[in-house]
Amino acid sequence: MTKKEALYNYCLRIGDDALILGHRLSDWCSNGPILEEDLALTNLALDMIGRAQALLTYAAEIKGGNVTADALAYRRSEREYYNHLLVEQANGDFAHTITRQLFLSIFELYFFETLQQSKDNTLAAIAAKTLKEVKYHVRHAADWAIRLGDGTTESKKRMQQAVNDLWMYTGELFETDEAEGLLLHEGLAVDLATIKASWQKHIKEVLSEATLHIPTDGYMQTGGLKGVHSEQLGHILSEMQYLQRAYPDAKW
Repeated sequence: MTKKEALYNYCLRIGDDALILGHRLSDWCSNGPILEEDLALTNLALDMIGRAQALLTYAAEIKGGNVTADALAYRRSEREYYNHLLVEQANGDFAHTITRQLFLSIFELYFFETLQQSKDNTLAAIAAKTLKEVKYHVRHAADWAIRLGDGTTESKKRMQQAVNDLWMYTGELFETDEAEGLLLHEGLAVDLATIKASWQKHIKEVLSEATLHIPTDGYMQTGGLKGVHSEQLGHILSEMQYLQRAYPDAKW
């Protein structure tokens, strides 16, 4: 694998996380539990889509030819997406959405904080802009996790169930592959091993304050980095890509 190929794959991976989660969060538009939260989740979705556009645009530039950000978003097959399995999981109830956001946002906080130091100027610039948004995402998810976990009997039960259901997807956040190893050597990527302890500590602090417990089962579900996904991604793409597939190259 060349450096160019590795950088292309790396941008796809980060961009796919943002694209798929942005689509997931957009499903809450007009369906939020209260009006303020409806707007908050929609804004989170917009942040994600904006980030996806920046990363997929850069990936298209690296790839060259006639490749565009839109083509990368709407013309790839399921096995050509490299997002983490966590982001494609169904919204479920509000507790599941908040827990999914909590796990990912705290990871992104340390990831993009480190990626700011990348020797790739474009990645560093995207990371700096993204970090400002992620800090809010973390605060938003943590506030709700604590409010629900340390709230009523019902809200606590739902939050603990969400933690139990989604925990097995967190191990994949720290998996690496050949592309990442090559870029790490060049000073372009994030060494995930260096941020794992910070993520674990932060997660434990929030869950502790929320009176929630981390599952003791160490089983972790993986596959996203190799293009192997849960059935959830197929359902997302069938909806997200429908218009582009039905009317390819349409002009508006």
